Amino acid sequence: MTKNYNLEKVREIAGGDDSFVSVIVETFLQEIPPDMQSMQTAIENDNHKMAYQFAHKMKPNIDMFGIDLLKQIAAMEKWSDSNKPTSAIQEQLDQIISTLTIVLKELKEDFNF
Repeated sequence: MTKNYNLEKVREIAGGDDSFVSVIVETFLQEIPPDMQSMQTAIENDNHKMAYQFAHKMKPNIDMFGIDLLKQIAAMEKWSDSNKPTSAIQEQLDQIISTLTIVLKELKEDFNF
């Protein structure tokens, strides 16, 4: 079964140390849910600046885990610099939330967290 994440970059950073891979995964599992929630809340409150900050903060982790969301994160950052309504970014937000929710579940199962 295909995973929604790829540990190639994580393993490269860890230099073959499986315990360090686990630490990186655990950190991801701790940091992403509150960031996701904060970004969602910022968008619901039409707080463009805060939405940008959380999207931008999550981007390196999403990239490191090979999660196919960089296009949606870039759209979020671009939206944050506009005066467009929340509805203009809702589809991307939904994709980010649903994909990351799946990734979190997969990582918890795969690493027994």
